[in-house]
Amino acid sequence: MIPVAVRSEILSRLQRAERDHGVRVLLAVESGSRAWGFESPNSDYDARFIYANQPDWYLSVNLEDKRDVIEYPIVDDIDLNGWDVRKALRLFAQSNPAFVEWIQSPIVYLEKGGFAASVRRLLPSVYSCLRGVHHYRSMAKTNYRGYLKADLIPLTKYFYVLRPLLAVRWLERYGTPAPIEFEKLLHLIDDQSTLLADINSLLERKRAAPEMGREPPVESIHAFIEQELDRIESIQLQTSPTTVMDSFNEVFRAAVRE
Repeated sequence: MIPVAVRSEILSRLQRAERDHGVRVLLAVESGSRAWGFESPNSDYDARFIYANQPDWYLSVNLEDKRDVIEYPIVDDIDLNGWDVRKALRLFAQSNPAFVEWIQSPIVYLEKGGFAASVRRLLPSVYSCLRGVHHYRSMAKTNYRGYLKADLIPLTKYFYVLRPLLAVRWLERYGTPAPIEFEKLLHLIDDQSTLLADINSLLERKRAAPEMGREPPVESIHAFIEQELDRIESIQLQTSPTTVMDSFNEVFRAAVRE
């Protein structure tokens, strides 16, 4: 899925980040459209990573004032940035959508030690489906209002609405974090062969078109989107995730000490 030359360059940049910042990368993945499975031929590579600083870095009176992200300017088609492990775990406790997707990404560039396996084990007990619904509902509504009411629709924006809508259906049906791959959500479209065929056809055209490729609205897809946006407005899920901070502390300490 990732060209060898691109993967090699990303790994090289991760090594440079470790040297330049004195950190150790614990996990590096691809996020965004390539991980979701509906990239265009000219889509960027959105590489994201979690890193640990040296133990003494955390033993500081001014720890809260220290910068806990590493960001690089985008100079080509590789977008690379990362979070400190403490920041990542604090956000994980809040079911942060970005982090939850990173640890489920099917495209892994680098994985060191036990950090990734530990947070994946914790995910089912930590994740809040209610917060997930709020996130996906907001994402779908924002992209629908911003892009899908024009005469020509950016193909990529269809999937920025369809994917979160189907993710909400996943949360309703299974009560577990939705997978990030779009095709794993398609079985949630029940008994609507025309709609499913139109989505699959659109997906093929999306993968072949430039990032900003546009087309006239697809009637069946628009109808489904509008129906789902109305339906999910009143969803109320009762979830009680178990956020055990002791478990988070164990993962954090192990990552820093490795």
